[in-house]
Amino acid sequence: MGSPSTYGLWRKLAAKPGGKQLFSAAMCLRVPYFGTVLPTIRDIRPGHCSVTAPKWWGVHNHIRTFHAIAACNLAEIAMGMLAEATVPATHRWLPKGMEVSYVAKAETGLRAIAELPEIPEFGDKGFDLPVPVRIVDARGTEVVTATITVWVTPRKAA
Repeated sequence: MGSPSTYGLWRKLAAKPGGKQLFSAAMCLRVPYFGTVLPTIRDIRPGHCSVTAPKWWGVHNHIRTFHAIAACNLAEIAMGMLAEATVPATHRWLPKGMEVSYVAKAETGLRAIAELPEIPEFGDKGFDLPVPVRIVDARGTEVVTATITVWVTPRKAA
């Protein structure tokens, strides 16, 4: 039997004491660059992911706000975890592009929410899946919006 799916591991750990932190640390070991924003996954389910990151000196820009590209990293984490929970094991996904708008200064820690308006059909042809991501500050003010396009294809038979 292969290793458990990312979403399966989340479901196993999330309700346990310290489980979300353990899952988040494991994710950063698997994808080390994600660790640069000190993310904590808050919720994952098909079509949805919420992840937070604190404001600390490692994400500061020259005016001591949350750096724009660090916010993009947070958006990519939310999209990736949503994709892991949504795309069936019969398919694979790969980020293809990102459109981002920086709409306000990010002066606090942030929460990225990736949410699909509806879960698509996963057929036998590849398709683009646009994943909208909203990033809000501690006051709930939207500071970044992004759409990350993911290329989804059926897995080739082994």
